[in-house]
Amino acid sequence: MLRELRPAIVILVALTIVTGLIYPLAMTSAAQVLFPYQSQGSLIEQGGKTVGSILIGQAFTEDKYFHGRPSATTAPDPNDASKTVAAPYNAANSGGSNLGPTSKALADRLQQDVDRLKAENPSASVPVDLVTASGSGLDPDISPEAALFQVPRVAHARGLSEDRVRALVAAQTEGRLMGWLGEPRVNVLRLNLALDRSSGR
Repeated sequence: MLRELRPAIVILVALTIVTGLIYPLAMTSAAQVLFPYQSQGSLIEQGGKTVGSILIGQAFTEDKYFHGRPSATTAPDPNDASKTVAAPYNAANSGGSNLGPTSKALADRLQQDVDRLKAENPSASVPVDLVTASGSGLDPDISPEAALFQVPRVAHARGLSEDRVRALVAAQTEGRLMGWLGEPRVNVLRLNLALDRSSGR
């Protein structure tokens, strides 16, 4: 019986070593050599300090900054581990709200956000990505329309001309990948860092 089991055991051990140890180490090493920036999380540094990643959104709330998409991520409630609390852009708990189109909570939240944004810029239509969360809750990008919608608020808060802020948005707008894949987008962190550099803050 051992003679029949030996080949199966040898193959199991060999495949475990190859696929569970050698292959992951080889791929990790190759990624670090070929793509060091990406393999370390696409981190952005400023003045020797890491300020974020271009892959994960952040909660910018001040009027002088562009805001990203809403985030529906949560974290355990520190007062009651059986409950959760809102924790925007919590990379440890990526996910959407799971609220459907008939949800009253979702409809109420959307209406509040639309009303707030219309008060901020009454002459423009509210872009959908400024009031809807992405499936991951971590989206670092917004549409160029969402960035341009926020220009009057940001320009006023910083004492800059709207044309200057629009030029920054245009400079930070990335086109479709290979000219046809995806949609044009603006990375909110990169835009806000460019804004800080431009206004000397």
